[in-house]
Amino acid sequence: MIADVDLVAPPARLGRWLADRGLTEDATVEIEQLAGGSSNLTFRVRSGAHDWVLRRPPATGVLPTAHDMVREHDIQLALGATAVPVARMVAVCEDHEVIGAPFYLMERVDGTIYATAESVAALAADDAGRMSLAMADTLAALHTVDPVAIGLGAMARPEPFVDRQLRRWEGQWERSRLTDLPVLDEVFSSLQRRRPEPTQARIVHGDYNLANVMFSAEDAGTVAAVLDWELAALGDALADLGALLAYWGAAGRLLFARRGGHLPDANPGMASAAELVDRYEAASGAAATDLPFFEAMATAKLAVICAGSMHRMTDQSDERRATTWELVTNLATIAAETLA
Repeated sequence: MIADVDLVAPPARLGRWLADRGLTEDATVEIEQLAGGSSNLTFRVRSGAHDWVLRRPPATGVLPTAHDMVREHDIQLALGATAVPVARMVAVCEDHEVIGAPFYLMERVDGTIYATAESVAALAADDAGRMSLAMADTLAALHTVDPVAIGLGAMARPEPFVDRQLRRWEGQWERSRLTDLPVLDEVFSSLQRRRPEPTQARIVHGDYNLANVMFSAEDAGTVAAVLDWELAALGDALADLGALLAYWGAAGRLLFARRGGHLPDANPGMASAAELVDRYEAASGAAATDLPFFEAMATAKLAVICAGSMHRMTDQSDERRATTWELVTNLATIAAETLA
């Protein structure tokens, strides 16, 4: 059993909670913190023959409307009845007294996440191609789900999804900028002018990329589970495809340059951006229009996130800040070129 620093409460409390609900034979649990999981904390929990994953908010810095564990649980619970591969939900707890925060448990899925260029490069070219096309198929499957039919209609908001996104990220940019950056200001102005008409609301994952997709351990061309639903919302489905294309293209190349290399470039068998779009359209039965808009919006969002990170960096040297601001500027330029 690892130390319970990040779990917050003594693991024995979790063990008793599980036993009281008949989920385990006794209150003995083994806990191991796992890497990844965006901002929420992820743990492997084992008790007897049971092997689960626990998700909880971070121990500090939790915003009032963020890290909603019940919402994240309920989205996946609803999707469990669809063709979208998700882990099976086991239990959800809103009682802070158990581990210090709300949490949920899901069954652990045995699979592989290809989150590094090295792991992608090690794949056979055919497997790399099937893997990337399977991502497009799975995204299309998500976007063909009627959220109302599976009980997620209450997630709808009166303000159009794109309007909410632009308002949020323009506001973040105003709070994060270190100095004027006319190119990013113009990107947001162009996005405001060119925003498409709202489409029928679909479930938007919010961070759909290779790092959040687990593939079968036996077959790299089969998606075992889509992970990390904390940013999911109802909105324009093409926001997910546009974001995936941003990671697949110039913005992704820039971001991954210092992380061991760009994942789609790591293997010649990986599908091109055009092949992803074609596959998505064929699987969804819908035309992927306005993609430059959604890709540019995703790239502008990445620029704002990088700008915001400058305020949290432990290394505040002039060199580090200049390097990060150059990244912000280059991402903004890519967004402008995408809209051109």
